[in-house]
Amino acid sequence: MSWTGNPSHDNSGENGRFAAAQAAQVEIHDAQNRRAARVVASHSTGAEDCAEMLAMLGLVAGDDRVSTR
Repeated sequence: MSWTGNPSHDNSGENGRFAAAQAAQVEIHDAQNRRAARVVASHSTGAEDCAEMLAMLGLVAGDDRVSTR
């Protein structure tokens, strides 16, 4: 395996910013999923209806948060 980058170019700051942006995006995505689950739950007629609608959206209800499959 060979590396073709410039060894004198330090991009650790870029990598850190990218990782922080990814982490922020995951947090935003999780918050959106939780809000969607609450809306679904509030409009559901029962537990089975809620589970079916969450499945349609590709959401899985967890203990304290909702995540995508």
